[in-house]
Amino acid sequence: MAAGEEQALGGGRCPSPQEAALDVSWVQGFSKKNLGFINNQTVCYPCGNYILFLDIKTKKTTALQCPTGQVGAFAVNANSKVLAFSDRKLNPLIYVYSFPELNKLTELKGNVQLDYTVLAFSFTGPYLAGYSSIPEFVLSVWNWQDSILLCSESQPGIPVTSLSFNPMNWQQLCSANESSVTVWHIERNYDEHYLKQNPVKLPHGHGSPNLQEDLFFPDSGNEDPYHGPIMPVSAIAGLVGDEAETFMPRNDIKPLVHPTAHCWTANSDIYMGCKEGHILKIDAETLSACVLQQKPLPEHMRKVSDVVAYVRREVWKRKGGKPRDLQRTVVFAMAFCNEGLYTAGNEGILFFYHIRGLQYEMKICTDIVEPISSLLFSPDYTILLLVTDQGTIYTYKPARRGEAVKLLDASSNYFLAADFLPPENKYCVSVTISGEVQVWLLEDGTSLSKTNLNIEATAMACCPSSNSVAVGTKSGQIYFIDVTDVEAPRVVHVFFLSTFPVLSLHYDQSGQFLITRATEEHIFILDARPSKLFQVLGYIVLADEVLGLSVVSDLENNLVEVMVLLNVAEVQRARLEIFCLPSALTEDNEKFVNEQGMLNASAIKKEQYDLDYPLSSAVRLKDNTVYGYCTCARFICKYNLSEQNILEDPPVLLSEKRIPSNQFGSGFLCLSPNSRWLASAAEDGVLFIYHTSTMEILAQKHCHSYQGGGIRSAVFSLDGKFILVNGETDGALVCLKWKKIKETEAKEAAFHWQSLLTVLNKSISNENAVLKCMAEWHFDPESTLESLSEKESKEAPAQSSNVEVTEDENFTGLPSDSTSEMTWLGQKIKKVMREETERFSDQKKELQMGIKKLRKTIQKMLHENEQVPDIEKLEQQEFNLDTEEQKKVQAEAEQEVARVREKIEMETLANCYLQNVIRHECWDSMSVKGRTVKCFHIACEVQNYPLKELNEEELATLEKVLQLRKIEAADLKVQKRSLETVAETEEDENAEEVMAGASTSCCLDGSLSSQYGGDTSVLYHQLDLHSREQKVNQIVLLKIKAEKYLTPQERERAEILAKLEMERRLIALDNERLRALNDMMGGVLEVPKEDILKIDIPPPPFISKPEHEWSDQEVIIFREYEEKVKELNEEKEKRRRALKNEWKKLEASIQETTHNFDETVCKLFERKVTLEMVIYQEELKIVNLIYSLLLDEELDTREAGLRHFFMKKQKENVNVTGIIQNTKEKIEFHSDAYENAIAEDKNLESDFSKDFADVPEDLLDELLQLYKCRPRTPVRKMLPYTANPYGNCSASTEDYKDILTCLMKAMDELDNPKHMPDGLDPSIWEQFCQARRSKMESEQLVKWKALNLAEMQAFLQRRMDDDQKIKSDIEYVSQELIWLQEKKMKFHLDLTFQFLLKQGQVELEITEIPDYTNAILINRSVVEELNSSIMAQGEKKIASMVERKDFSRGIFLLEWEHKKMRMQIEDLKQRAQDIAVLPISKDRQLFLTMLNYDSRIAHRISVMKQTLDVMDKLHKKNMKNCQKRIRELEKCIALKEQANYELSLQLKEMLVSVSERRHISRAADIQRVSERNAKQRYQEILKQKNLRDLLREQEEEFGILQAEAERLRSKTFPIL
Repeated sequence: MAAGEEQALGGGRCPSPQEAALDVSWVQGFSKKNLGFINNQTVCYPCGNYILFLDIKTKKTTALQCPTGQVGAFAVNANSKVLAFSDRKLNPLIYVYSFPELNKLTELKGNVQLDYTVLAFSFTGPYLAGYSSIPEFVLSVWNWQDSILLCSESQPGIPVTSLSFNPMNWQQLCSANESSVTVWHIERNYDEHYLKQNPVKLPHGHGSPNLQEDLFFPDSGNEDPYHGPIMPVSAIAGLVGDEAETFMPRNDIKPLVHPTAHCWTANSDIYMGCKEGHILKIDAETLSACVLQQKPLPEHMRKVSDVVAYVRREVWKRKGGKPRDLQRTVVFAMAFCNEGLYTAGNEGILFFYHIRGLQYEMKICTDIVEPISSLLFSPDYTILLLVTDQGTIYTYKPARRGEAVKLLDASSNYFLAADFLPPENKYCVSVTISGEVQVWLLEDGTSLSKTNLNIEATAMACCPSSNSVAVGTKSGQIYFIDVTDVEAPRVVHVFFLSTFPVLSLHYDQSGQFLITRATEEHIFILDARPSKLFQVLGYIVLADEVLGLSVVSDLENNLVEVMVLLNVAEVQRARLEIFCLPSALTEDNEKFVNEQGMLNASAIKKEQYDLDYPLSSAVRLKDNTVYGYCTCARFICKYNLSEQNILEDPPVLLSEKRIPSNQFGSGFLCLSPNSRWLASAAEDGVLFIYHTSTMEILAQKHCHSYQGGGIRSAVFSLDGKFILVNGETDGALVCLKWKKIKETEAKEAAFHWQSLLTVLNKSISNENAVLKCMAEWHFDPESTLESLSEKESKEAPAQSSNVEVTEDENFTGLPSDSTSEMTWLGQKIKKVMREETERFSDQKKELQMGIKKLRKTIQKMLHENEQVPDIEKLEQQEFNLDTEEQKKVQAEAEQEVARVREKIEMETLANCYLQNVIRHECWDSMSVKGRTVKCFHIACEVQNYPLKELNEEELATLEKVLQLRKIEAADLKVQKRSLETVAETEEDENAEEVMAGASTSCCLDGSLSSQYGGDTSVLYHQLDLHSREQKVNQIVLLKIKAEKYLTPQERERAEILAKLEMERRLIALDNERLRALNDMMGGVLEVPKEDILKIDIPPPPFISKPEHEWSDQEVIIFREYEEKVKELNEEKEKRRRALKNEWKKLEASIQETTHNFDETVCKLFERKVTLEMVIYQEELKIVNLIYSLLLDEELDTREAGLRHFFMKKQKENVNVTGIIQNTKEKIEFHSDAYENAIAEDKNLESDFSKDFADVPEDLLDELLQLYKCRPRTPVRKMLPYTANPYGNCSASTEDYKDILTCLMKAMDELDNPKHMPDGLDPSIWEQFCQARRSKMESEQLVKWKALNLAEMQAFLQRRMDDDQKIKSDIEYVSQELIWLQEKKMKFHLDLTFQFLLKQGQVELEITEIPDYTNAILINRSVVEELNSSIMAQGEKKIASMVERKDFSRGIFLLEWEHKKMRMQIEDLKQRAQDIAVLPISKDRQLFLTMLNYDSRIAHRISVMKQTLDVMDKLHKKNMKNCQKRIRELEKCIALKEQANYELSLQLKEMLVSVSERRHISRAADIQRVSERNAKQRYQEILKQKNLRDLLREQEEEFGILQAEAERLRSKTFPIL
């Protein structure tokens, strides 16, 4: 990277080029983007910020870095050996590089803001196409050699996932996504290029053709005579713009196939794979898509195929895989070759399709049991690459038909971490998120081995004291891997630490401890040595969230210090906690931990520091210096822990220095092993290296990008020479090395490495020996029970510290988890619980006995409590001994009650709201409430009509319409007064006053509303509803409340009755007599009998005494009492009978009243039925009016849509017309240039003799022959392989320069002096060569101009065809608009009229309904008057016609006679003329003179028969002679062949002699003499040939003249 770029990315002072610089050593990784062959043995693909080049023979990779960040879209051209890729910055660029030089050829810029999704090179020519993402979605085509943007076209809202040029024609492209396919045509007009898109109509999902009709221009002719014209769905939907042309109803949309992959064929067809399992064949010219069908197999082959399929399914079942349906495979990758089509998909099987027409035969080539994402042929079509989703690449050679061979076993998952294997620093290890562990050769990045743990990894680290690797997982496990054999790593131990995910792993430099950071603020300390079986030494739990760790090893004091960075949530600051790990921790672990395995705070010497800034990462140096990456601002803070700068209480450590940083996003710091270099990485992907003493920037490298998530991890090698950096989500692992560094810095790093090796070498050898002896790990439950004895492990499931009391007073233990599934932390806790249980077993038994006694006592007290009175009973809660638990349960119950209550209240509130809405809409807003009257004895009821009160807007609209109607009525009266007499006007006014009288027929009103109180005076007549406003006003008038029409007399009578009723009510409300009666006597004058009968006579008080103790007075009183009781009983009986009779009368009256009420309700029901009929009649009017309004809107919408389409076509027409005019001018200009080029070419040929006039004639002729000599036409530069199906592709006019260059190179051979004629001056030869080159350039220029002119003429013809099509579309739309306007006018005049017809009066004798489409509605009297006048006029017409007929008959008779006479005269004249000019031949004279002419003819026929027999015999004789002659000739041929054979032998001898004489002649130097003689002989032969030609021409002319003379003689003397 340039120094200027480094300065822009980093902060602080940038180092000079002589100080330090980083370079990329190698890059590894794999992305799921497209791959490409750059030549026959090199594959390239993007990965993060780099393009990786893989040599398929040596499997070595090289990298090319994108200069501005992550690589976006990518494309390769093997013919030109160039590659192109885009960056992902704002306003991205496209870079074109050459291979293998990796030189940047050009930078291409388009009108794109965010990103390119795909790039594609043309097979021939310097063309590159790219498609952008949002917001443009534009396809652009460049000439990358000239860095010119040729053309671009946008497809708004349509993304593209694949793009390719037609290899046979660079002017065709195919773009596809998951739902559409588009074929693009590049049309060129000399220096102008145009992109024309042609969408392909894909078949339906089940494979049937898509025959969807054009909904914007449907088939016309569909018209309903009642409802009017049927409009397109776009007009019905109310669409006008471009959306109306493509609108389709939801119900008409059928699912189409979903494209997955495509490739071009040698016939310019496209094969397309679909998710539905179909393979389509698309014609790029006609854009027709057909589904290929499998050719039916013969019966015996079908049986074999079924058996093979069955065997394959069984094999897959045994392997545990899902059976695959090979008859309906989903194609995700395709590759075409001469033999056929290769496809692959998720099944992992490579299929070969042999396609003929629309049928194919399929066979299986190989099975790699991995989903295949892409197929790629090498440029020589000898190797087929199979790329999987997991990042594995296989090679398959179609010619050998063997198995696929694995080429690259990369990982498609993101790298999690990487680290160096000590101590030699020859290897490094990486792990992906999916748990794939790979070992790389540090020198060149060669992959040595790969192990898949099949877990979700979260951390990884390499142990300095042994060749082991620790991998942490999300489930809390740590995998320990033996890497002593780098080519065969193996898992030797797995430790289930806790259920918390492992976040990071850290080794100290001495390799004693493995510090593990987990969630929930847990930090575990493990022994890093395999000899100790990686045992857990202890753990600590911190109070705040742990952000990171920094480990410092004090090798002199044998001490390890761990610094923990904490995030304090309460304040925006960071906190540091430091604790020490002595070496004694590994030897005597029990002194430093408690029973649960937690480290004692006193033993680890914890220290705590609060910092003044929040940090995301921190590292500590040996001199107590701490560097932290600040999260709130872009700088790095420096702290010194030895100085206590106290700001407040509690103490806060202030930053000593703040180093600015230009990095953005969250980041982290990494310290080199010698603590001299500090690496800073963040989300921007730039790695900065600082010097820890001065904090100056040593170097920086943009190895990852912000688009890829930045840098995930970075680590220094022990010797400091290399740095491993992996990205967050770009899938790239980058190894950096120092390109330039100070010698002192390098020596210091090497010295630290050597000093560390002296400490580690002994432990490494010992630990590696133990590591090699460890068996490969397999799951063993006993391996996790480190602190439990065998007896304890057997008793563990039966014991537990958690117990509960059951109803039968038995104590049962809770079931415990199996120890095999327990973590180390869980085992520790369980062991502590078990020990406590054993230690306090006696106390537990005593407590259990006490609980039993207490339980019995409480139960006894409860029983006694039930027996005491209620006032003495105690509450149930008073017997509860555990009040705290009771309060807790009650609180939980109250919370649950509150939650349920809140839920119920919310539901109730929602229901109340719904109730209020319904009540407001259906009851409160009604001015007339809904009521129902029901019958008493029959099932009949009558409901009223609830009416809403009109709002202000509706009232205003109604008032406006009524006012308008009044104005229209007044205007109509004025018009009638001006046209009619005063008397007629008065009659009309009187008729208008009675709007609902008998003069107006109900059948013309269309309803009976006028007879049931409806006011029809304000309504329009049905025949007057022409405009839209009138129809809307009519709807408003029909929807208002109907009021009964009253005459003026009835209105006055009703007003009088209303006044009387009001007075009566007022009098009833104010009556002085009633008020006085109420005040004095409670409203009654006497007590009614009902009140008297309710009085009981009290018995005398002495009634309880015995009768013999009564006095006389008491006896008298008792008798009076009995008489009163008897009278009262008699009165009661009389009253009972009277009431019973009255009750019967009232019951009969009520019965009669209810029957009368029922009859009234029935009559009301009948009237309501009639009223509903009237209402339905009015509603029918409203429906018809609304439909007419809707149809009117549809007509307006259709007209607007057609006009929009018309204006668009007019713009296109103007556009095309301008292009045509411009093209014609260009063609005229280039035609002149072409003619000038031809003239110049001819001038060069004619000037040749003049330029070489001094050359002798013999040499001049030889030079002339050499002048016309041309080298073989060079083939366009492409890969000359017969297996390439696109070998005969067409060239472009841009190849003119390349062809000319190739011709000039081929001319170098012809310009060699060895071809120079003998005796020619070398200077003349050079002049001749220059003249020949000029002639060739002129010829090529003429060809190039001819090609350009032909291309321009073809472009003009296409534009003229487009112009003609546009004009036809404009004409069609104009006709549609005219038709629409006619229909609209007819619709406005052809009204829908509603009649009222009585039943039984309309009868039709025929069953067919008459056609009333051309009928009109007029008054009957008009028809009758017209019929009478027509009859009178008809009678007059008939009389005149009879008279005229008689007169005309005489005229016709005379004319016929006259014509007959004229024809007879002409016939006689013709006969006389024929007699005068009749020619008489010899045959005619014989016929006229001879008497027996027939016998003469018979004689001639017999003579001709005899002549024919003689000729037949002669013919047979001639045939025999010919056959005899043929036999003689065959004998001669045999003799000639024998003679020829002898002559051939003589010829060989003569050739030998001629060859010898030729050599002798050359030696004698008589060549020139022989050539001169040959030339003279040649001239004589030419003269003789010319004379012969002249003689032949004269003979032909003589023959022609003779034939002409013969013709003239026969014409002059025909008889001769």
